[in-house]
Amino acid sequence: MRQITSINNKWFFRKGVSVPPEKTDNSWCIVNLPHTYNAIDGQDGQNDYYRGFACYQKEMSRSDLPGAERHFLEIRGANSSAEVFVNGVSVKKHDGGYSTFRVDITDRIKDSFIISVVADNSANDRVYPQMADFTFYGGLYRSVNIISVAESHFDLEYYGAPGIEVTPEVSREKADVKLIAHVKHGEGTTVRFHLIDGEGNPVATADADEKTNSALITLEAPHLWQGRNDPYLYTARAELIKNGEVIDEVSTRFGCRFFEITADRGFILNGEEYPLRGVSRHQDRWSLGNALLPEHHREDIELICEVGANTVRLAHYQHDEYFYDLCDEKGLLVWAEIPYISQHLPNARENTVSQMKELIAQNYNHPSIFVWGLSNEISMKGDKDPDMLENHRILNSLCHEMDKTRPTTIAVLSPCPTDSPYIKIPDTVAYNHYFGWYGGDTSMNGPWFDKFHKEHPDIPIACSEYGCEGLDWHTSTPHQGDYTEEYQAYYHEELIKQLFARKYLWATYVWNMFDFGADARNEGGENGQNHKGLITFDRKYKKDAFYAYKAHLSKEPFVHICGKRYAEREGDTIRLTVYSNLPEVELYVNKTLFEKKKAEDRFFRFEVPNNGTTLITALSEGYMDECVFRKVEQFNEKYRLKETGAVLNWFDVREVDGRLSLNSKISDIVKTGRGKEIFDDLMRASLAANKEDNSLSHAAMKSEGMMEMLGSFTLLRMLNMASGMLGFELDKKQLLSLNENLNEVEL
Repeated sequence: MRQITSINNKWFFRKGVSVPPEKTDNSWCIVNLPHTYNAIDGQDGQNDYYRGFACYQKEMSRSDLPGAERHFLEIRGANSSAEVFVNGVSVKKHDGGYSTFRVDITDRIKDSFIISVVADNSANDRVYPQMADFTFYGGLYRSVNIISVAESHFDLEYYGAPGIEVTPEVSREKADVKLIAHVKHGEGTTVRFHLIDGEGNPVATADADEKTNSALITLEAPHLWQGRNDPYLYTARAELIKNGEVIDEVSTRFGCRFFEITADRGFILNGEEYPLRGVSRHQDRWSLGNALLPEHHREDIELICEVGANTVRLAHYQHDEYFYDLCDEKGLLVWAEIPYISQHLPNARENTVSQMKELIAQNYNHPSIFVWGLSNEISMKGDKDPDMLENHRILNSLCHEMDKTRPTTIAVLSPCPTDSPYIKIPDTVAYNHYFGWYGGDTSMNGPWFDKFHKEHPDIPIACSEYGCEGLDWHTSTPHQGDYTEEYQAYYHEELIKQLFARKYLWATYVWNMFDFGADARNEGGENGQNHKGLITFDRKYKKDAFYAYKAHLSKEPFVHICGKRYAEREGDTIRLTVYSNLPEVELYVNKTLFEKKKAEDRFFRFEVPNNGTTLITALSEGYMDECVFRKVEQFNEKYRLKETGAVLNWFDVREVDGRLSLNSKISDIVKTGRGKEIFDDLMRASLAANKEDNSLSHAAMKSEGMMEMLGSFTLLRMLNMASGMLGFELDKKQLLSLNENLNEVEL
């Protein structure tokens, strides 16, 4: 029988090593897996984290392993590419940092032997991702095992898959469960399948057809997998039998469910409308990078469930298999995708295919997964590149060939035209929109989807990303681009009202559930992160916007007072918002009932006196929240954003009435002839500095849609935010000179 041996502990590690040495020296350190070599420098800003080779080396003895005929090294995640050596001899290369791969090392094992894995997250043009708004952490950041099996075994090299494939064809009356086993060296063996219900009781047994290793078992009146309402799971177990003895065994859980994605009624689960309202998730954490332990995954899933989401987009790559397991158990519908993102690379077509094959083969049995994502924002430089379109057609066909039960989709960037040939390739479409943060205002989101739905009534449409950044900055007068927790809450209130009211949207996904590492970002006063999360990077603080969603999505009763971190307030009154999913909220001021209110939108508004120290209590049906505010004479500057590491902050900029400045919106700058010349010169300088020609400035100059998105940025905000991505920086003297030139231009 197969045995799995974890070898996570005590690896020798050193950066900069591409060829394993015969012996390590004192320059090597000892690490335990999971491990990444970018946990710190991948989160501190300036886009300067180490991208290159690093070697992991482990000494082992044959006696460390069970007696077996074959031994396979299993690596569950090595970013972005990896080469495996045994005793200094290369035995496997793998491109793709987010999937499991295995290699047979049996013939290399001696009484003592050395396993070396060289991870490599260097920039290149053949392995995705290469350009994206997140850190590409390098390392062996998931578990590494040795799987010991008989010569005849369930295939361990079939795209890293589990060896058993389960396809339920389901109605309310019955489920025809097709089972396929992938067997290696199966001469003289037979396969027997067992189905087990959620309580551990045997349901059915069938012997596989000897030619196909497949069987069909019918379940009458199956217990359906009903998403968050009832995520019921069955288990399928396959036994490999030789000479009357079970020599290998694998099992997988599955769910009986059927669904469709419609253009007018949204998502339908088991014949009933089931609006998908959810979040996106990146897999990293503060000070850990992507080297997460099971308890971190469990905490994430609990927080996602607490906010009330019933779907999660696992962006922008394959996540840990354990997290898909948790989604199965909790009933979260999953959008799964590969990291084909931001920039099409002609030399990387083979890598998109291999990553998609691994994603589907390894995760086929998860009932939580309902759609395969082909790409994300790949049209940033245009939507008509023939090679890019062909790449998508190949991926779309591959998905349908490997999985006839799930549709495909793409996440499209706002500027992409709605009549693009690109959006007609997959079965469904979704758009990433940031109106109200990157261009336009919040009111534009809902009407945009109405227009698309009217123009394309037969195309199922969703919102795959929307969000805005919120940090520990505060104001009583929030506005776009201020990075305050108050504007983030306002933004999401507006988007909830617009998106949730549109029944035809088959899904909506907040970007993002958690703040995440993006080392190229230098904005918001805390560099190296994207702060659009509803929860902070360390998972310790739930921002006010988190509770706006909890009020609409969760059945768990609660009340929440917004603005607690904005404790010192100037002025004679305080405008308060309370979020709750209960029908009425009582507000007490210094323990005296001040006002009762009902709110159909679940956002309760109050205005209370601001005198000295004020204790505020919100109460509803026994659920309570409290906070204290203190009156100050002047606004406390600790609440105002000051860019960390910025050469220039907005308050350092000289402004002249009726004229442009660095604090002017880009849309206002380019409306003037001279202002547009200045802006275009700046973009050209950026392009000249960026030899790889993959910068945001390239997209801005070539795409009217991108310019429309950037229009609401101030020029200074864009420069501070994208200093890493643009490939060049201006010093204080240059910025002040640029501002002087803008001051000469009349609005």
